[in-house]
Amino acid sequence: MIKWMAIAVGVAVVGLYILFPVAMGVVAVWPARTSVAAAPEGFVDVTFDTSKGETLAAWYRAGENGAAVIVLHGAGETRASVRGIAEFLAEAGYGVLAVDLRGHGESSWRTNRLGWQGTDDVRAAVEYLEAKGVTRIGGLGLSMGGEVLLGAASDVRELRGIVADGATRRSTAELLALPSERPLYRNFTARIMFGTAGLLSGDREPLPLLDSIAAAETTRFLFIAAGAKENEVEFNELFAATLGGRAVLWIAPEAGHTQAFTLYPDEYKARVLEFFSSSLGI
Repeated sequence: MIKWMAIAVGVAVVGLYILFPVAMGVVAVWPARTSVAAAPEGFVDVTFDTSKGETLAAWYRAGENGAAVIVLHGAGETRASVRGIAEFLAEAGYGVLAVDLRGHGESSWRTNRLGWQGTDDVRAAVEYLEAKGVTRIGGLGLSMGGEVLLGAASDVRELRGIVADGATRRSTAELLALPSERPLYRNFTARIMFGTAGLLSGDREPLPLLDSIAAAETTRFLFIAAGAKENEVEFNELFAATLGGRAVLWIAPEAGHTQAFTLYPDEYKARVLEFFSSSLGI
């Protein structure tokens, strides 16, 4: 009996600490391409290419106030998941470019649901808007989309203001930035997941988010954290503390991950519009 109990415990430990994070790493690079519903009223379907030859699909609507916002979805999702946000920004007069990140939705190439190669996508989106004559550009991203924008901030300095809703971490270095996550028993499975994703995708872990946002010296940030997610709150408090006066933090009470817009639509809109009005000079 003791022998079989020991075997059962061993299998459970291997499954929890090895097999499960390996499976999550596989999921992180699993294709997420799918068709997307028709564009919202007033938007058009567009495509544009990155510097590495990927073709990104997007919805675009020209603005009325001379500024535009790049809107990015979360991991495994598409531009359809940010439809409501794209619509309210457009109604407020902003140009909006809601993009399917590489390997997602109707964009080409393979995916990395950790967003490690997202800076190239953000650069391509900015260049698309600049070709339309837009010079005041901001970004709003949910979860992985927020992390992609934060990671791009140091290289894509044209982004004057970034709203990151639900951003936390996407690499080992970012995970270890939070003191509570530094013990090995807390970060071991994440290390396995990141390592698996890197091995299968051939992608390198990117510049840590904290380093990127600190280097973006003229960019302003609005961080939105789910009040019901303690870990998410801790990460966003760290982000905001790192930037001092260049950052605003809103912890949405009792909200789950990226649920602030659903639970508090009026406050969400007011905070985001006030932030973009200030950071983009509207």
